[in-house]
Amino acid sequence: MEYSFAAMAAVAVVLLLEFFLLRTGLFKRPAYWITMAIVLGFQVPVDGWLTKLDAPIVLYADWAISGVRVPWDIPVEDFLYGFAMVTAVLLLWERGRPAREQA
Repeated sequence: MEYSFAAMAAVAVVLLLEFFLLRTGLFKRPAYWITMAIVLGFQVPVDGWLTKLDAPIVLYADWAISGVRVPWDIPVEDFLYGFAMVTAVLLLWERGRPAREQA
């Protein structure tokens, strides 16, 4: 469950950063959720192709993941990791913008 723990920890760290330190208001913006939908729209077919169980290109050790796979055999941890990675970058980008440019 190493990957499971790491993915869940990454999500927790990103949420804690936003709610207690950065406070960018990113989660309130429709543009953020549209961005996440676009990311998901690309992640599902690519990740699905890479992790499909009938001909995998990327293999995960059974002990490293939860075993929950949705759609097309994508480990749920990949979605958690993707959320944390993209959101962390966007939060840091927002935080780094000069105050006059922030929406």
